[in-house]
Order: sequence, then structure tokens, then C-alpha cells
Amino acid sequence: MEPEFDPNQPIYLQIMQRLCSKILRGDYAPGDKLPSLVDAGLQFNVNHNTIARVYMELARQCIVEAKRGEGTFVTEDRSVLEALHHSMRDSLMENFFTEMGRLGYSIEEMNASFQEYIHRKSQAANLSKEDPS
Repeated sequence: MEPEFDPNQPIYLQIMQRLCSKILRGDYAPGDKLPSLVDAGLQFNVNHNTIARVYMELARQCIVEAKRGEGTFVTEDRSVLEALHHSMRDSLMENFFTEMGRLGYSIEEMNASFQEYIHRKSQAANLSKEDPS
């Protein structure tokens, strides 16, 4: 079952984001069929009309293709998927910097915090590679 929804953002946009994340992670590969409207509605615990809106918007953005009588499929156009990847990255970065700015951090402090975080993660990853257990 999918996690709860943020009440401050339309549900269909949150589902779109979750599906796009699944596509970019490879849970749905290029050419894969997405769940039916009813199955996706059950998966996300929403009305199938909400899923229809999600699929329609994803199709408008060329991320998926609807094939009459067959279903909805992830695009095989790599340039569309690459653009989606960059768009989602930019959106996450924008949200990060907006929230950090609201907390009063300067760009320099954000950069230093970001670099420190990357350094810590890199060290932790290296330690886990060295630990055979």
C-alpha cells in the first residue's frame, strides 16, 4: 500500500510524481505496461477517475502512451525519459533550496552543508564496502 498523501498538494500530482519516480528507478521500464485504471486506483487507494487524470497528464507530457484496447505504456523515447530525469532533479533541488532558505540558510551555508553531507555519505559507503560482514 502506498504512503499517505500530502494534504497541501493535489493527489493526482503526487501520484504522477510517484509513478515518474518508479519509471526513473526502473520499476516500469520503457515499453512496460502500467496497471489498469482500476488496479492503479486500488494500489493508490483513490478513485479510478483520479488515475485516468494522472495517465492523461502523463500522456500529454509524452511520458506514457495510451494504446486503445491494450492499456497505457511507458514511452520508449529515451530523450523524454532523460528530460523527465532532469526535470525531477531540478524540482527536488528547487524544493531543497527553497526550504533551506526559509530556515534562514545562506547559499554559502547550503553549499557547505551539502558538501558535508556528501562527504559523510561517501565515507559511510566506503566503510560499508570494507566491512565483509
